[in-house]
Amino acid sequence: MSVFTGIVTYFLIWWTALFVVLPFGVRPHDKSGPATAGGAPEHPALKQKILATTLLSAVIWGVVYALVVHGTLDFRGISETMMAEDLQK
Repeated sequence: MSVFTGIVTYFLIWWTALFVVLPFGVRPHDKSGPATAGGAPEHPALKQKILATTLLSAVIWGVVYALVVHGTLDFRGISETMMAEDLQK
């Protein structure tokens, strides 16, 4: 895995993990007024969620990296197989 591929993979994993982590611990505001959106969380805790997303993404990226380096997950082989199947049709 090249450095560029590793960075792009980490970014995609991080962004996906962010959407998984965001809903945890969300409670809506009790008060609704003209300056408050109805679905706005009371305490979003974004710093903690970004830290959790970063740690979760690092673990997932490590697993993906290990699978790619050891040859268990071979994207080039998958694409070659798919291209060969398309050419047979």
